[in-house]
Amino acid sequence: MYANDGFRELGLRECLRLMATVPVGRIVYTRYALPAVLPVNFGLDADGAVVLRTSASSDLVRAVNGAVVAFETDQFDTVRHAGWSVVVTGTAAVMRDPEEHERLVRNMPVSWVPCAQEVFIRIEPEVVSGRELVGGGPMHGVGLSA
Repeated sequence: MYANDGFRELGLRECLRLMATVPVGRIVYTRYALPAVLPVNFGLDADGAVVLRTSASSDLVRAVNGAVVAFETDQFDTVRHAGWSVVVTGTAAVMRDPEEHERLVRNMPVSWVPCAQEVFIRIEPEVVSGRELVGGGPMHGVGLSA
């Protein structure tokens, strides 16, 4: 990364802290051998894993279980030309353990599209990267470095 390109790399702790401030991200996966992107609401588990709650019968469950996926979330201020973006890359897995399911029901955000049979998809973070657009100055009230 070039020193004057207008971006600053974010460390792991800062990436996770920023991710926790927004309710929606995008999961990037393969569908029919093509890239697919789906906006979803999510939560972060205590170990930094990304957790999604979705319908047990969704196409997403079948497409991502056991697959390497990317998950991206961000926040931008278009007036100030500032913001940040974080990408988590890792293996997604449907959580099948009943005790783990109950813990996640209590601790994770409710799906914006509730359904009768929900499952949780957990993305284990293997690579976490983030950057802040610093060209326009820091955003106020979104947790960017002071």
